[in-house]
Amino acid sequence: MNLKKLVIGLSAALMTTAAVANPEIGQPAPSFTAVDTQGVEHSLSDFSGSTVVLEWTNHDCPFVVKHYATNNMQNLQRELTEDGAVWLTVISSAPGTQGHVSPAQADELTANRDAAPTAVLLDEDGTVGRAYSARVTPHMYVIDAEGILQYAGGIDSIPTANHDDVARAEPWFADAARAVMAGESVDRPVTRPYGCTVKYADE
Repeated sequence: MNLKKLVIGLSAALMTTAAVANPEIGQPAPSFTAVDTQGVEHSLSDFSGSTVVLEWTNHDCPFVVKHYATNNMQNLQRELTEDGAVWLTVISSAPGTQGHVSPAQADELTANRDAAPTAVLLDEDGTVGRAYSARVTPHMYVIDAEGILQYAGGIDSIPTANHDDVARAEPWFADAARAVMAGESVDRPVTRPYGCTVKYADE
């Protein structure tokens, strides 16, 4: 590739990334509408009055595998949804990229992993992911019953793909979600997420 074209392309990518504003803690969470694996349309406003969890995922990412193979993610899904939260798993991998799946494949993954999200949203064009500045998988968000973003960041404090680290890590996301569910303030509302980069189109 011509060096000048490469530099222009990199500059454009950096400008595109910079143009996406990070959603702010303590402010209304970005609104969205997306279709799930059953073809049902979901909007954030549909869940007014409930705590909403957003989980960005890519089943081929070893960091995601870490939390599903140990049942950490499934246990959190069940705990929080049984307490009344809405858990939306979001797949923003573009067609032809790692982690992209059809609706049927997504449902098969949910069944095979014994996962328990409220719904799996397919975000092929990356609209929802970019609205939240989701950068990696897993990237976790917690929105309170009033639609205010209360947590954005990592699932825990040890950024490895080592399964043994799940039990040793500080559960940043779980602590935040439990606090929001209890109507309490979140001690660490923003943490550093870790994982595989979200495979957006044209990136």
